[in-house]
Amino acid sequence: MAYASADQRVLGYLGRALSLELSAVQLYSTQARLTATWGLTEAAERLRTEAREEMGHVERIIARLLALGAAPNASQLRPVRLGANLEALLQEDQSFEQELVQLYTEAAGHCARQGDHDSRLFFATLLEEEREHARELAAWIEELKRPAATSGS
Repeated sequence: MAYASADQRVLGYLGRALSLELSAVQLYSTQARLTATWGLTEAAERLRTEAREEMGHVERIIARLLALGAAPNASQLRPVRLGANLEALLQEDQSFEQELVQLYTEAAGHCARQGDHDSRLFFATLLEEEREHARELAAWIEELKRPAATSGS
């Protein structure tokens, strides 16, 4: 189905992005369920929101692959890593978000070097959204470390 004109490296980046974003959906959904069992209702809702946002990325990546004439194929989902408490979960999330930031940085750079403005813009937009997720996670972790913080926020 892939068109001969589609840059194979761009398709590779999109395939890796699809696998990672689907892994993120699985991670955040699992963590939401786990935190709900811990009675951390607010945290569970925030993690559900993250899962929905990552699913939005999945849908956009699939649309981009189809627009380039390639069939979506998430090759491998990452195993979910959990923690003993909310802070440990969020630290895992931070590490995962950094991996997405690195991927989108590399992909946007490749597209810029190739003169593929549309793909560069696509990856740059995802990059900024993942950077924002990383900032939000860092702020949440800091919030948990404050003495007056409640365990569910």
